[in-house]
Amino acid sequence: MALLNFRRKETAAPSGANTAVEAFLDGYSIEVMPRTAEKIENFRDLLPKGTRVYIAHIDGTPIEDMVATASRIAAEGFPVMPHFPARIIKDKATLADWIARYRGEADVRQALLLGGGIDTPHGDFHCSMQLMETGLFDGFDRLHVAGHPEGNKDIDPDGSDRNVMEALRWKQEFSKRTDAKMAMATQFCFDAKPVIKWVERLQAEGIDMPVHIGVAGPAKLQTLIKFAIACGVGPSLKVLQKRAMDVTKLLLPYEPNDVVAELAAHKAANPGFGIESVHFFPLGGIKTNATWAIENGGASATPAAQS
Repeated sequence: MALLNFRRKETAAPSGANTAVEAFLDGYSIEVMPRTAEKIENFRDLLPKGTRVYIAHIDGTPIEDMVATASRIAAEGFPVMPHFPARIIKDKATLADWIARYRGEADVRQALLLGGGIDTPHGDFHCSMQLMETGLFDGFDRLHVAGHPEGNKDIDPDGSDRNVMEALRWKQEFSKRTDAKMAMATQFCFDAKPVIKWVERLQAEGIDMPVHIGVAGPAKLQTLIKFAIACGVGPSLKVLQKRAMDVTKLLLPYEPNDVVAELAAHKAANPGFGIESVHFFPLGGIKTNATWAIENGGASATPAAQS
């Protein structure tokens, strides 16, 4: 497919960079797991009103724990978006049961559909497209799918993006057939440049689903490197490796200031740029991530006592 011929503005941080970051962080989402959510007494003390909270479903986590976490967070006033990893769902009956539990106990109307991070499927499903084709998500308000700005070796072992792009085109067509709002929530990256290149590639290919860009929250450098390698983060991992070689920074926690500022500046200079919002992976803790967001221009939380 021929690439569109369009000119990109320069992305040097403008004088209003703080304003750009504030706008970029507006409406961010955050990801939790049942075990990390248990450590938070009340999410209203940390997150702005209306923050979307994804609930990651790690293989081996009982559905009862997932639903209980969704119910608890929804009761505190936040829209919840549980993960539905295709490869850990046995069959259509299991999927229908999970959806019924989420809808019945937590009024869940949003879902992230993804392949899942295991090699061998537990049952009938191996990709998110199969989940969509069941029709069981009809009636959901919002459906998100996974995006990989630096490639996905599970889908394209040869390092190309041929299969990934084909799948995204399928999902783009599906987005036209569903009443649900659709978007891509991506893996986290540490360098804005490959992200900008990837988003512009999507737009050039006619894939206009909004992108919710994954950003790793503040954490120890060693923690981030471990997660980055485990999650298959690509070239931007070099940003962390370079930092690790600087003894003056080795013991300091990583913060996503640079990548967020550069993406925010690019969005401010190019309003039609496809990133719609930021999705945080709080690898250094939910409280730490929420505090960083507030300190860098994100909206403040609404304390439980005032809600």
